Amino acid sequence: MNTFRDAISQRDFVVTAECFLKPETDAESIRIQADLLRDHVDAVLLTDNQFGALHISTLAAARLMLDNGVDPIMQLSCRNRNRISLLADILGAAALGVSSLMLLRGNRIPKNVESRPKPVLDVNATELIAIAAGLKTDERLKNFPDLYIGGTTAPHEPQADWKPQKLLARTNAGAHFMITYTSMDLELLRRFMKRLVATQLTRKAAFVVSIALFESAAEAIWMRDNRPNVLIPDALIERLDKAASPRQEGLAICAEQLAALARIPGVSGANIMATTDLSLIPEAISAANLGDFR
Repeated sequence: MNTFRDAISQRDFVVTAECFLKPETDAESIRIQADLLRDHVDAVLLTDNQFGALHISTLAAARLMLDNGVDPIMQLSCRNRNRISLLADILGAAALGVSSLMLLRGNRIPKNVESRPKPVLDVNATELIAIAAGLKTDERLKNFPDLYIGGTTAPHEPQADWKPQKLLARTNAGAHFMITYTSMDLELLRRFMKRLVATQLTRKAAFVVSIALFESAAEAIWMRDNRPNVLIPDALIERLDKAASPRQEGLAICAEQLAALARIPGVSGANIMATTDLSLIPEAISAANLGDFR
């Protein structure tokens, strides 16, 4: 089985997808999702209780994905654990065969989540990346694997004097890749990536852009209004709203975005999040006709 790291090194453009993790997710649910995605994506991103949503641990889900022939990108949030717990999960992941980790701060829990958990934030994302990267040189850990470590970033309109200091700090700490928040404003993304290319950051880390596969305008509006750092142009929402079949229009938009992202300098891949139907992801990838890039 090829890993996410293998795909990044061997392909011009990789495609990953987010798995559905819910309170009811069990081993059979993971198997079904793995079967849907296995032949179409290079890895599956497992989000860590995103926005306070309770579900199976990403450590358990990652092992189940590996058992079903899919390479996982296991997310760990500083919001949820202190450094001992974070290190224990990183060591456990390596022991179970997980090779790709996405380490992040974690967003604030929405106000409507009950019972409210207390944020931990013992370390920040950059510190955690440095801790994880340093494990391979720890003399106490014999033959510790060289983990493929990633973080997250939010594309934005780069001002003339903007310098990507946080991204530089994370790559200097040991990050190999970045997966963005959902970013479907292609013109803004082109300007953002042009700046990263100019600073040579794209030589230090691979940048994978997250996009969403919507089945209605209402879904797109809700995500734009309720999730931080999400970029969804009004024009895309209007297309979904006016479409005779919003589901098919959402699939077409996703395919168009994939094809466009593959041609943006500095972009190494796309991460797809489906709102309700995971089976649409293979359809969108096929419709994007990425043969020359994959």
